[in-house]
Amino acid sequence: MPRAVMRKPRPEAMPTPDLDPLDRKILAELQEDASQSLDDIARKVGSSKTPVWNRIRKLREAGVIGRQTVLLDAEALGLEACFFVLIRTAEHEPDWQDRFLHSVRSRPEVLEAHRLAGDIDYILKVRVPNARAYDTFYQALIRDVRIHNVTALLSMEEIKSTTILPV
Repeated sequence: MPRAVMRKPRPEAMPTPDLDPLDRKILAELQEDASQSLDDIARKVGSSKTPVWNRIRKLREAGVIGRQTVLLDAEALGLEACFFVLIRTAEHEPDWQDRFLHSVRSRPEVLEAHRLAGDIDYILKVRVPNARAYDTFYQALIRDVRIHNVTALLSMEEIKSTTILPV
C-alpha cells in the first residue's frame, strides 16, 4: 500500500530557515528534476559540487527538503476521474475524527485531504478510474463514519497541477 504523507504542523518555536539566493536556485533545480546529477545542479546554479551537496544536506536537516519521489501520470494508469469531495459533518468528537482520519488515510485513492474553515469541514481529492469506482469509494467511506453531507465534484479538465513551490 502506498505510504501516505502525514504532514505535521511546523512548531511555532521552529524558525523558518533563512534561504539565500543560492539555496533558492538549488531548491528550484531539485523541484524541476530531483534526479539530475549533483554536477548538473552545481553547474546550473553557478557553484561547485561540494558546497551544493552541503547546502542540500542542511536543507534536508532543516526540514525544507522532504522525501524524494517520482510523479506518475494518473490517466496513463487508467485513473481518469478526479473528484473533489466536500464533506460536512455534525460530528466533532475525537472518536469520530480518529475513525474518519484513519479511513481517509488508509484509502490510496485519496490523494489529498484538508480540514477547512467555513461551511465545509473537509475536502478530499480522489483519483479513480470512473464514476462507478468513485461510488465504491463513497460507499466504503460512509460505512466507516457517519457523514452529514457529501458533495462530489467531478473535474472536467485539469488546468494546472504542480508540486513546484515558489522559492
